[in-house]
Amino acid sequence: MLDDNKKVSANIEEYLKIIYQLSGDEGLVKTTSIAKSLSIAPGSVTPMLKKMDNLGFVEYFQYKGVKLTEEGLKRAKKVTRKHRLLERFMYDVLKLEKTDIHRQAREMEHSLSDDAERALCQILKHPETCPDDFAPIPECDLKFSSCDECIKTIGEKLEEIGRRKKSLISIMELKDHQKGEVSFIRGDHAAIQRILDMGITIGAIVSVMEIAPLNGQVEILVSGSKMGIGRDIACNIFVDAEEVDDVLES
Repeated sequence: MLDDNKKVSANIEEYLKIIYQLSGDEGLVKTTSIAKSLSIAPGSVTPMLKKMDNLGFVEYFQYKGVKLTEEGLKRAKKVTRKHRLLERFMYDVLKLEKTDIHRQAREMEHSLSDDAERALCQILKHPETCPDDFAPIPECDLKFSSCDECIKTIGEKLEEIGRRKKSLISIMELKDHQKGEVSFIRGDHAAIQRILDMGITIGAIVSVMEIAPLNGQVEILVSGSKMGIGRDIACNIFVDAEEVDDVLES
């Protein structure tokens, strides 16, 4: 098992971030796609992918591509989160132009501490997306069930709070007729309370019945009740990624 606190190089983090962003439903990313995103020759990518395979961050399949391991996914989401929080901060607080923020965030993401990451999230009121292309900001990896809990523990050291051992995904990422147990709810106090008032509480089993195309609602089943929720709400409700099941037809 890899050490969560072990520092990896900025170069490896950049590869992890790119692979994460390029991953589709299958999670397999072609070497040529990585090379294009990094603006380097495919021949230069392969040795790095083999190195990352040996380190346990990816699974490399010759002639097919590469896939993130659980550890690789965790680290990829961490650096992606820092990058997008930095973009949000530079755009919302510093009022920098969108054309400038991506490059600067890329330079800063590798040196941003976890304490600074947490402080940024709190100052920005737990944002959902980055301003550059409105890509989702991955959830934090701290052992909280909601952002309300995070606010109440300001001042506590991250070592005392602890990290989640399991990966989460939002119910927006579930497919039709899949279900999962709610483990984390993101947002400010008002947003969290609105979700709780719907009966969507920590530990509740949420079944996704249908995700409407484009900007339509997400139809879910909670405690026997069907309801439609907006995508902005669905992307802030997270379930345990390892325990997602298909809904059994009655």
